[in-house]
Amino acid sequence: MTADNPLSDRLDDDDYPAYTMGRAAEMLGATPAFLRALGEARLITPLRSEGGHRRYSRYQLRIAARARELVDRGTPIEAACRIVILEDQLEEAQRINAEYRRRAGQDASDASLPASG
Repeated sequence: MTADNPLSDRLDDDDYPAYTMGRAAEMLGATPAFLRALGEARLITPLRSEGGHRRYSRYQLRIAARARELVDRGTPIEAACRIVILEDQLEEAQRINAEYRRRAGQDASDASLPASG
């Protein structure tokens, strides 16, 4: 197998729905009902296999694990889901802000360079 093999791409893809509900629940130390509750709260939306079975990605499992930590500390599941959503939105906003700052700094240093000609 080579690195440009489609299977290799899927194995490296955080969004590829590789895990069944049973396997995902086992990995999280949770129950399938917990994963269904996260879906009902719209924290994660698993993809469906051709047979209609839920499939979860590594990214979704990380989100579910964070919710599980909060629930284990006594946070109601609805509140845990909202917290995780807000944390995710904040992280994305900070990433975008850092990119804007990087571009602004680059533009400022480009403007200070003498024109060649």
